[in-house]
Amino acid sequence: MSTTASPRLGGMVPQASAFAEASPASRITPNGHPKPDLRAELRHIPNVRNAISVASIYVQNIAIVRAALALHNPITYVIAFVLMGRAHAQILAMMHESVHRLLFSNRKLNDFAGRWLLGYLSFVNSDAYRYVHMAHHREEFGPNEPDIPLYANYPITSDSFWRKMRRDAFGITGFKMIRDQFRHPLRKDGFGKRTQAKILVTQLVLLVAISFVSHPLVYVAFWFIPQLTVWRVMNRLRSIAEHGGLRADDDRRVTTHSVRQHPIASFLFVPFNLGWHIAHHSDAGIPFRSLPRYHAELRKSGFVNDVYEYPNYRAIWRALRAA
Repeated sequence: MSTTASPRLGGMVPQASAFAEASPASRITPNGHPKPDLRAELRHIPNVRNAISVASIYVQNIAIVRAALALHNPITYVIAFVLMGRAHAQILAMMHESVHRLLFSNRKLNDFAGRWLLGYLSFVNSDAYRYVHMAHHREEFGPNEPDIPLYANYPITSDSFWRKMRRDAFGITGFKMIRDQFRHPLRKDGFGKRTQAKILVTQLVLLVAISFVSHPLVYVAFWFIPQLTVWRVMNRLRSIAEHGGLRADDDRRVTTHSVRQHPIASFLFVPFNLGWHIAHHSDAGIPFRSLPRYHAELRKSGFVNDVYEYPNYRAIWRALRAA
């Protein structure tokens, strides 16, 4: 009878000395939540600005591919290939916002955009993602946490870290996941069948549209393959920087890392304030545009400090592979 070792959790939990209580005089409660007056200010959803942001994803990434094709240079092709991995990061960051029903104040519009304008475009069933993601927020590392295999066993050796990166970069991870995505739901339930069919229809429409103005290989080279490779690398690097090596606890600082945000990281793989993750987990009902301000209040209160927070992503990735 074979046995599987339990995942090792908590190897990256900061020392207790890294945690300080929020100042009673601040606008933050002891558990990191915003006090009611602050929360009311942070909860505003700017519908028009968010619509412009969604449209900007389309505009800028069409421009990137058109520029690469017009310049017809190997260097610009490589740059465009990497940036189209970033396109998936942008799309799914905004889909994540819709999953929390914070993209648009109108729920029908919010869910429509999350499905048809965002999730399906990047091969993601936004409704299924909402189900597992809400389990993640209800109890990080709890019994229904879907991503424990992704977060467990850190810190790991450099060899193990780079093996994971190579599997992602060469499309091995992406191919397995997209194969399983379309294999299992299609033979199980009607809802899964219908949703996967909608994703396939969306991809077919995109392929036809690209073929009409250019060539089908453009879809393969600048959309499908970047999703299987570049975005998978970006997704792992972001995910482990959010929760790698942590464990279940009532204190969000034990379940969630905090990394100081810089413009290059925000541009490449944590767009739309996705990197302000301790703020997002302290109160998942705060829209993305308010997260930097919320994080500033967490810092001001003492709930987040320099001992607990990593100065940049390079620092946390070094720590994650320091076994």
